Amino acid sequence: MTTLIWIVIAIAIAVFVVGLVGLRATRERRLDQRRERARELRQDAEEQAMQADQREALAREQAEVARNERAEADKVAAQANKLDPDYDN
Repeated sequence: MTTLIWIVIAIAIAVFVVGLVGLRATRERRLDQRRERARELRQDAEEQAMQADQREALAREQAEVARNERAEADKVAAQANKLDPDYDN
């Protein structure tokens, strides 16, 4: 009878240890999945930031072109006003 009790205790301990190992493996797998997801999110964020930088640079270029065109239009309007005898300054 004593041997049977020791066998049952040994089996219980073995099941417990296997369960702990399984839980640890599951936890590690879950952590690895979270790390991978975090890497993907960081990569997406980096790509979005690069696209935003490119759009901002393009917007600055377009604003500069618009300012130059506005200045040219103002010059042409001033020239037209000088030529127009009916224009009162």
